[in-house]
Amino acid sequence: MANLKVLKNRIASVKSTRKITKAMQMVAAAKLRRAQEAAEASRPYTERFNAVMAGLAASVGGSDTAPKLLSGTGSDKVQLLVVMTSERGLCGGFNTNIVKLAKAKARDLLAEGKELKILTVGKKGRDQLKRDFGKHFIGHVDMSEVKRLGYADAQGIAKDILGRFDNGEFDVATIFYAKFVNVVSQTPTAHQIIPATFDAEDGETDTTALFDYEPSEEAILADLLPRGVATAIFSGLLENAASEQGARMSAMDNATRNAGDMIESLTIQYNRSRQAVITNELIEIISGAEAL
Repeated sequence: MANLKVLKNRIASVKSTRKITKAMQMVAAAKLRRAQEAAEASRPYTERFNAVMAGLAASVGGSDTAPKLLSGTGSDKVQLLVVMTSERGLCGGFNTNIVKLAKAKARDLLAEGKELKILTVGKKGRDQLKRDFGKHFIGHVDMSEVKRLGYADAQGIAKDILGRFDNGEFDVATIFYAKFVNVVSQTPTAHQIIPATFDAEDGETDTTALFDYEPSEEAILADLLPRGVATAIFSGLLENAASEQGARMSAMDNATRNAGDMIESLTIQYNRSRQAVITNELIEIISGAEAL
């Protein structure tokens, strides 16, 4: 039988752990509400912005005057992957699922003979990618000091990416993040931002039939496309923030439940061991009395 003192210490340790996981669950639940509201509030703007951009892009098409951010460099040889994850762990498979999608894309690109470059946003993604793809890293954005996400944070990342694109460092850029669905479901997502792409659902409205643009569609696109890159990154960061808290809340809830089950199991084991000790002591007392 296990030593009673060891069992008692283990029970006390698991109870302390349960208190921590329960507290983390409650904190994540409070943060989730704010993060979810921010992500959902940004979606109408992002969808409408993409709808306008899709209409403009369809109108300009493949003309020679189309901005470079829309038409691209004419090559897809050098690919930049922007992997956005969290700075902290204890959030289930949130970071792992994003990294898994990015790794699959990276391996496919290398198999096709493409040149790969990786920019990480968030420590957890960098830590998971550096073993297999560390030689492809070109930069890292530390978000550990950011307490509340703002558009300026996305602009800083977008400025770095756009600067690299203007310098000819890559041809295609894709961001990776998790889209928030609900507390138990976050969908890893890859979205190409350079050259700009727009989903069909984002561009359902034929804006060219509704508006005339001045000065010209090409000039407006040239001004809006850099903002579109920042908007896509900001949307991804907000979705990530909500997904992280949802995943952490779910993970800590499971951990709290598991700790409760372990306490129950250890308590049963402790009681059985204690019963056995008491029985042995009674047997020894009775045997000693009979021997007198």
